[in-house]
Amino acid sequence: MTQFQLKTRLKNLTKLLVIITGIILLAGFCLAPIIWQLLTSFKSNEDILKIPIIYFPSKITLNHYIQLFITHPFWRYIINSIFISSSSTILSLVFGAPAAYALARLNPWGGKIIIGTLLIITLIPGILLLSGLLEIVRVFHLGNNYLSIIIPYVAINLPLTVLVLRNFFQQLPIEIEDAAKIDGYNTIQMLLKIILPISMPALVTTGLLNFIFAWNEFIFALTFITREEMKTIPIAVAQIGGATEFEIPYGPIAAATMISTLPLMLIVLVFQRKIIQGLTSGAVKA
Repeated sequence: MTQFQLKTRLKNLTKLLVIITGIILLAGFCLAPIIWQLLTSFKSNEDILKIPIIYFPSKITLNHYIQLFITHPFWRYIINSIFISSSSTILSLVFGAPAAYALARLNPWGGKIIIGTLLIITLIPGILLLSGLLEIVRVFHLGNNYLSIIIPYVAINLPLTVLVLRNFFQQLPIEIEDAAKIDGYNTIQMLLKIILPISMPALVTTGLLNFIFAWNEFIFALTFITREEMKTIPIAVAQIGGATEFEIPYGPIAAATMISTLPLMLIVLVFQRKIIQGLTSGAVKA
């Protein structure tokens, strides 16, 4: 091995070590709060309040998880979140997929203007819509109604859904649709029987992104839902209180945080490749 080759290998090895170190540090920085909450959820109250801080529980306990389900209808909150997130996700795909296909293949008049408008809408923070939505909810008497948050979730998710699916549809070979036309398929039949089945990875990815948004959303659910039995998980976690106004129930809050976070973590870990593929194929193009 020549001296030049040795220097090159050392240089490449150094770069690799720097990259690996950076990845480990970044992963540690991102995972530290989650690990801290997980450890706290298994600590006793004595371990949580000890000074100096005890990082690992001296004895693992499930009391905080048990207390969570005894003192709060937490199963109900989970069911509410699943129903609301699933409903808004399905509706977003039902309305978004045909619109995306029309923009991708039918070349409607003003298509670029529509796409530009959708791009602008995705940049608008949802909180800016709160006052207008509050008036709509009041006028139509939708307070404490699941529709009061499902409809806004669908409206907020639709632009991203349309943009991601449009660009995925554009990447499909046009010969598939030409063959379908020869077989006598009309546009709707092509969409339902050919395009959507082969676009399932993009649909799953977009659906997961919509589901995660609806699952984590806080402001609209807090504003429009006040009945205890209709609350979602983020609201339930935020409103967990101690025995007195001066007590902060760190253990139950940590347990509730893990219960609400772990399902999403599992979903992302299982479908991480599809999520990345969907985001890549949906890179926005005018």
